[in-house]
Amino acid sequence: MSKKIAMIGAGSVVFCKTLMSDIMATPALHGCEFALMSPTESKLRRMEAFGQRMLADNGLPGSVWATTSRQEAIKDADFVVVMIQVGGFHAYGVDYEIPLKYGVDQCIGDTLGPGGLFRGQRHIPVLAEIAKDMEALAKPGAILLQYANPMAANCLALGRVSTVPFIGLCHGVQTTLDLIGGYCGVPKDEISFVCGGINHMDWFLKLSHNGRDLYPQLRELFEKPEYYKNEKVRGEVFRQFGYFMTESTGHLSEYVPWFRNNQKALDLYCDEPGFGGESGAYYKWGKAMAEKYEKVDPLQFESTTIEARSVEYCSYILEAVVTGKPFRLMGNVRNDGYITNLPNGCCVEVPTFADDTGLHPTVIGELPPQCAALCQTNINVQTLCAEAALGGDPEHLVHALALDPLTSAVCTLKEIRELTSEMLDELRPYLPQFEGKSLRATPTISIPADCVAVDVPLDPALAIGKRFGTLIEQKTD
Repeated sequence: MSKKIAMIGAGSVVFCKTLMSDIMATPALHGCEFALMSPTESKLRRMEAFGQRMLADNGLPGSVWATTSRQEAIKDADFVVVMIQVGGFHAYGVDYEIPLKYGVDQCIGDTLGPGGLFRGQRHIPVLAEIAKDMEALAKPGAILLQYANPMAANCLALGRVSTVPFIGLCHGVQTTLDLIGGYCGVPKDEISFVCGGINHMDWFLKLSHNGRDLYPQLRELFEKPEYYKNEKVRGEVFRQFGYFMTESTGHLSEYVPWFRNNQKALDLYCDEPGFGGESGAYYKWGKAMAEKYEKVDPLQFESTTIEARSVEYCSYILEAVVTGKPFRLMGNVRNDGYITNLPNGCCVEVPTFADDTGLHPTVIGELPPQCAALCQTNINVQTLCAEAALGGDPEHLVHALALDPLTSAVCTLKEIRELTSEMLDELRPYLPQFEGKSLRATPTISIPADCVAVDVPLDPALAIGKRFGTLIEQKTD
């Protein structure tokens, strides 16, 4: 049953360590070969050594080795797990700091908005190359498990360029079930639910416990200040749109225009620390951790003891594919009719089954119209993000941010073009698709005080407004 698992982006201490531990904790996956790949040699070698110690200290069969060659890692792989972060914290700092100069205040900045858009530009071309490598080098039917953000835009692009089986994985549903179970006083594992939507905006369409609908209780609780305070943005969207969703206040506040567009809104809804809405919360935390461990191996403080698996889906999917025992998860997949009132070809997050025949997304049908409409505002940006990354047209970066709910709520089109140009110039080392390309120059048009608009003749049938204005003037006289 031994399988080769390529881990691309293995310098990621949290994700790589967690996913390897989960896989090693799964008896059906004992004896697997872990091929770790990262372009950052120092981080890669530390993770390689830690993985080898995990196997040895727990008396487990298998192997862990590392390479800076992506093709070498992917060759003959059964599974390819992706957790890349191109540009590291330098690029992430640009994603946060330049938009802030223009009034675009992001809490996380990895999914939508300027941060998500430019992260997508860094990741989508790499993901397309990974898929191409898998087509040429991996075992037939090898599955790509995609963890990199912006999840929906990345998977939308993958669905356009490759037929490699893939699934985008997130833990938003699992962690939200913790919150719902805690609020309603029921065990998380006993909650029956149906979700549908897009990544970071997945709606709980049904929630029940032993046949009891949990929604009446949840609605009642969110009218109480002590509950509402925990999740102000998610709670307010719930109260107004009627359905609870999978994304926390800090994330969700960036995907809609109502909570971060002015100081009054920020003070009212995003005043909690950290992921409760704080400006730059994730970037500041990640930067602090990176600086803290710049010269110290953070893995030296981690235990090699393998215990219970985490909430991440990866090991459960691998187990299902290897053993044939079905596993149900929420997966990000190409929309091939799974949600009928969202566009075909976009990325949707729907219930998906994994077994020894592969991945099987299920049909949700229609979302409530208000939920589908809110998802569509994000899909518009995701689509243009993929267009820009795959086609190399920088103008689509402007188009995407012009349609972004938060950016468009605080910036003019001229400011959006200036913001985009500044980010593009700073991030060029990570964006080969835009080499030699720049945004069109659109200088400001100066209108003299005595300028008179051109009087353009109108079709009489269309000149209703003009005739109406004349009638008003005659009656006034």
